[in-house]
Amino acid sequence: MKNILEVKDICKVYQAKNGEIEALKNISFSIREGEFISIIGPSGCGKSTLLSIISGLESKTSGEIYIDGKIGYMLQKDNLLEWRTIYNNVLLGLEIQKTDTENNKKYVIELLKKYGLYDFKDKYPNQLSGGMRQRVALIRTLAIRPQILLLDEAFSALDYQTRLMVTEDIYKILKNENITSLMVTHDISEAISMSDKIIVLTKRPATIKNIHEINFDIENRTPLTSRESNKFNKYFNVMWKELQEDE
Repeated sequence: MKNILEVKDICKVYQAKNGEIEALKNISFSIREGEFISIIGPSGCGKSTLLSIISGLESKTSGEIYIDGKIGYMLQKDNLLEWRTIYNNVLLGLEIQKTDTENNKKYVIELLKKYGLYDFKDKYPNQLSGGMRQRVALIRTLAIRPQILLLDEAFSALDYQTRLMVTEDIYKILKNENITSLMVTHDISEAISMSDKIIVLTKRPATIKNIHEINFDIENRTPLTSRESNKFNKYFNVMWKELQEDE
């Protein structure tokens, strides 16, 4: 598989009243097509800053980023517009890009049918559960046909039980659509359950402390079956210890 995203020696320095603040230092990694990668690290270490730099929303101080494909971004809040129907919410990205062609609208209908939202297309966001709203937010992102999806604490606003169901749901959709994914999360268990690799960052200035390959040897693996594996706690304990060393 080819690399679809390469991050090389990314540094980020902020100018503050009392001098410069170094947020990121020499961050380098690559992601292969179809992989699910998570980034974890101490609170405030710069995880979301790194994601913003990769997306182009924030500038880097130095380093290079190579991206082969279009990027989609999924945030902590679903940001659905309450006055628009589910169908019209899903069309929003296409409208902004002025690509809401008949062909793309047909693709949106296909996605809604495929992932159990077609019967709700004329409903409004406040008529849906938190889990279904996140699914709508994902379909809205998929409608622009991204090759890479960035997820910034995308499930943290949900209660624990809903979160488990939504991660299961969204993981299956992303694997089914072969979307390469890069997720920032503070939840080690969530990262382990969903990821092929986990990048552990140090405290600020963030450097890469370790990159863990996650392999459960489970056929048709999902987040829930990963959590049931004997390997799950071993991965958790190793990464928990690494994060505690940086507290």
